[in-house]
Amino acid sequence: MNELKKKIKLFISEKIDITNLADTDDMFKQGFVNSLFAMELVMFVENEIGVKVENKDLMLDNFRSVCAIEKFIMSKK
Repeated sequence: MNELKKKIKLFISEKIDITNLADTDDMFKQGFVNSLFAMELVMFVENEIGVKVENKDLMLDNFRSVCAIEKFIMSKK
């Protein structure tokens, strides 16, 4: 597992109680998280990863899963 993915998973595990979260699991569809947590994810990406999230980037598909977040971040770097 790469460092970026580790960092994303660590952030998620510190915020919500999910065991055995697969990298492709849709956290929103499964009901683990809500729109408030989505904003926390945005702030994490901006503040901890250093990637600016623009209004056009605020799509649920960019933050649904660990893989989606990683893909989004990589597309912005």
